[in-house]
Amino acid sequence: MWNTSIITMDTSDKVETYFKEEHLFKKEIAILRNLAHKTEAVETFKWHAPVYTINNKNVFWIARFKHHFGLGFFNGMLLKDSKKVLENAQEGKTQAMRHWKFTTIDEIDQEGVLSYMIEALENQKKGTETKPLKKKKAKAPIPHMLKEALNDDEELEKRFKALSPYKQNEYTSYIADAKQEKTKLSRLQKIIPLLREGKGLNDSYR
Repeated sequence: MWNTSIITMDTSDKVETYFKEEHLFKKEIAILRNLAHKTEAVETFKWHAPVYTINNKNVFWIARFKHHFGLGFFNGMLLKDSKKVLENAQEGKTQAMRHWKFTTIDEIDQEGVLSYMIEALENQKKGTETKPLKKKKAKAPIPHMLKEALNDDEELEKRFKALSPYKQNEYTSYIADAKQEKTKLSRLQKIIPLLREGKGLNDSYR
């Protein structure tokens, strides 16, 4: 059953106001709300829209716009989406969120919408969530001084290229981070013996 026990009066008022306001899709979003009430989701209000949660975790929300209305699923990419209706409205910006958009009341597949809501809630109860993608650290450009040293010594260049990209990056960053030329030169002289042995800059600490 729909859990109303932890809804504050302030939140409840905001939700009621949202659904009572005159809008092109007033009847349509009321249908979506009635479907949400058939689940165990807790109704709250965040980011100027009704949001439905379970165990204090955001699961889905109901939204209305000028030309369409619909549902948003916070971890929508984990849904089976058997009807192939979900889309990522902000491609490249959001990894997990998915939207189900409607433009008319006849487009609302009530049985389907309810099944998507329940599936999203079940996923959250199981703790199934998407993790933010970790951005790969960009490969640091080889400083001119190091590049010259490698070009002048074929064996040294071979040793450098044999290292993993991560270890190569450690060396290039070590030189590049020095602010003064004399410091860069001092660091270069320090790393050349390590390179000749095929070692990484911080191997002794690993």
